[in-house]
Amino acid sequence: MLTTLAVENYRSLRDLVLPLSRLTVVTGVNGTGKSNLYRALRLLADAGRNGAVAALAREGGLPSTLWAGPESVGKSVQGTVRTKRVALRLGFAGDEFGYALDFGLPVPGETVFNLDPEFKRECLWRGPVLRPSALLADRAGPAVRVRDDSGAWAASSRIGLTDSMLSELADPWACPELLVVRERLRSWRFYDQFRTDAGAPARQDRIGTRTPVLDHDGGDLAAALRTIQEFGDDKALAEAVSDAFPRSRVEVEAVDGLLRLRFHQHGLLRPLGAAELSDGTLRYLLWVAALLSPRPPELLVLNEPETSLHPDLLPALAALIAKARTQLIVVSHARPLVHALSAIAPEAAVLELEKEFGATVLAGQGRLDRPAWHWPKR
Repeated sequence: MLTTLAVENYRSLRDLVLPLSRLTVVTGVNGTGKSNLYRALRLLADAGRNGAVAALAREGGLPSTLWAGPESVGKSVQGTVRTKRVALRLGFAGDEFGYALDFGLPVPGETVFNLDPEFKRECLWRGPVLRPSALLADRAGPAVRVRDDSGAWAASSRIGLTDSMLSELADPWACPELLVVRERLRSWRFYDQFRTDAGAPARQDRIGTRTPVLDHDGGDLAAALRTIQEFGDDKALAEAVSDAFPRSRVEVEAVDGLLRLRFHQHGLLRPLGAAELSDGTLRYLLWVAALLSPRPPELLVLNEPETSLHPDLLPALAALIAKARTQLIVVSHARPLVHALSAIAPEAAVLELEKEFGATVLAGQGRLDRPAWHWPKR
């Protein structure tokens, strides 16, 4: 389980170190940086697929994603000329492993791809805190070194400046820990505001295949629900539906190879198809399929799951979230959902973000309250 998340210089996240629990709820009013935190987590996951550079390019390149305020936050004039090297840093730690990366700009004049970020440092260590003795793999520029079975540093290797050591050197023989962390990062799952319009993929009938993981667009909803019913927790699915819609149930039938969703609702003479469901009902069923996956990820991140849901559905959604068999981060600005989660799962960590001189900070967190965290130096 992850216990710490750290971000530096990503949009409004100038210097943020957050404690994480099995269930972490991130809240705050609009504009406090919740979406930036969600995107930073996605960027970290992209590193496991060697896609972080491409992801930053889609955001306009490294300069457009950097913290735009002064280097020292306070009552200083905005737009002060930078005196330090450009650095976008992302990292996490848990009881078992910690990982951090440091992106910077290319050396001027050496390439025309001046907006592509380069890995300046990248480190993997054992335990929750970075210490020289705990390092398992250490990368400085193109040079990477890993510890061998005896704990000694093996001869260094060289990789591309825009490639992650997680993808290039994750070998079960050379450094099995890199492989473990890479696969965990690749298992992270993100869901962000499913489509429920008339042309939404979730409203279409599809050929049925066993689906232990709901697709990000929800197009395989019927197959995912049927997979839960046959190979997952069918009882939890039935309870989740009846909690939200009393005396209702979900059925998935196969017709000529296509799977069709049928929603039986108390008081109706016939079941409703996916195309007939209200936006809120369909969205709730999508969350049921996502949260009851028979193949839970290492980390599940939900962005504003309350969107399009009637307030009366939020307690049922909170109960569904609390029962998930994985570590969760829920980003939400809906107070009723946050309160419901706090009541159902008192062990949940509720982190409220706010702005201070344009920078996102954790409300009530002083310097001494932050989790222990050290960035690798260039």
